[in-house]
Amino acid sequence: MGGNGKHRWKISFHRPSSHSKPLQPPNELLCPITGSLMSDPVVVSSGQTFERLSVQVCQDLKFSPLLEDGSRPDFSTIITNLAIRKTILNWCDKSHTQHPPTPDYAAVEKLVREKMVPLEPIRVSEKELLNAVADNPPVIFSHAATEVGPRVNHFNSGSSSEESVIIPSSPETPLPFTVRPTCFSPSSSSSFEIEVQNPNVPVSEEEEILLKKLKSNEVFEQEQGVISLRSITRSREEARVSLCTPRILSSLRSLIDSRYVVVQVNAVASLVNLSLEKSNKMRIVRSGFVPFLIDVLKGGSSESQEHAAGAIFSLALDDDNKMAIGVLGALQPLMHAMRSESERTRHDSALALYHLTLVQSNRVKLVKLGVVPTLISMVMTGTMASRVLLILCNLAMCVEGRTSMLDANAVECLVSLLRGNELDSEATRENCVAALYALSHGSLRFKGLAKEAKAVEVLRVIEETGTERAREKAKRVLQKMRGFEDGDDEDGEFDSLFESGGLSRARYRVAAARNNNLINSTTF
Repeated sequence: MGGNGKHRWKISFHRPSSHSKPLQPPNELLCPITGSLMSDPVVVSSGQTFERLSVQVCQDLKFSPLLEDGSRPDFSTIITNLAIRKTILNWCDKSHTQHPPTPDYAAVEKLVREKMVPLEPIRVSEKELLNAVADNPPVIFSHAATEVGPRVNHFNSGSSSEESVIIPSSPETPLPFTVRPTCFSPSSSSSFEIEVQNPNVPVSEEEEILLKKLKSNEVFEQEQGVISLRSITRSREEARVSLCTPRILSSLRSLIDSRYVVVQVNAVASLVNLSLEKSNKMRIVRSGFVPFLIDVLKGGSSESQEHAAGAIFSLALDDDNKMAIGVLGALQPLMHAMRSESERTRHDSALALYHLTLVQSNRVKLVKLGVVPTLISMVMTGTMASRVLLILCNLAMCVEGRTSMLDANAVECLVSLLRGNELDSEATRENCVAALYALSHGSLRFKGLAKEAKAVEVLRVIEETGTERAREKAKRVLQKMRGFEDGDDEDGEFDSLFESGGLSRARYRVAAARNNNLINSTTF
């Protein structure tokens, strides 16, 4: 290397091979059914995590796939897996990978059907027949068992009369409550229950238009989509079933979580409308809406909270949903919502809690949350006293509830209310006596507390001057205090008294309304 020599530097650049493999995500971030990154992971009852749409397709097809470990998952309950979802998004950001998009229903359905092994080969003629059925799915129409009757609206002075839909009493639902939340009022007097037997229903033009707007990245388009869906499902009852599809529900679920108030309000309102059809109630809960409704109840706008409470109340009317809603954590937010400034929110939250506490597991959960003193305080201050008393009657049906109510001095409080004649209606008075009767079941401690509170003289007055149901309950409580039926009040007798024409479990009236069984509902 001389001083006059010219130096040539050779700089080489490393060029990645076009054949290099992209970074593969960990298996735990992949859906066991689709094998792809999950955009909306949910954990199911058996502990595995799947893409939400995969679970929905399996439920629609009534199929439980065989997993790699030889087990089959339990899809009875699904809960959003926020931890896995966050892990997936973090992995995508670190690996410079696009966030996983929402999967297509048809594509997932095709994968699931490939995993469904037929019991025997299908002949060509049978395939043709099945294809024909898929093109023309049978639809069964049947009238729902509902009644419509006019009534006076005691909560909205701007309207003189409305319609409320009620259901007949039964052992499963001791109180014939309205099947529609406060925030909804039907535009027609008929109700249809439509059952589509074939899940391969082609997307209608109406659904296609709505989906395009609901899935749009433009907030204005989303607003137009949810407003249209809300209007359609409010005025057209048959549309509530035809539009309650996995595609619509999947899009609607993400919009309930929207930061834009108009989008969120109309999305939750649309869900209330869809939930009015009995055939939709379980499908909506299984689609994972309850956690989103709980979040709205906790931190949404006032109007969103009204609709969220109404939606939970509507979904809680289905017996198959009651336990799941309690497990998913709705009880405490509903209790908090009973103190809301909005009368609608308080009303529907109370009704939701009433129906949820018809299930033993929810009674115990609510008692363990320590709500009994709060409920008794609400009764004493006249805050929705009649409805709160109904919840207390349900809680008194379990040992834990009775013990907690006795510890909270419920006997003396109830007796003082009856003695003071400050209750707002005869229905509230009946419910107050019913709560005393529920507390008297199998409890020697109750007799002592009732005597200390001087309940005998109060109950004797009710036995002589009260309504028929109040007199019946007062008589039974007095008999227990006299010791006439010690050891003779078995569970069957106790329950039958509530189920057969007994006080508040057979009838319910709001304020001074004379029409039993009718609860306020306002146009939505």
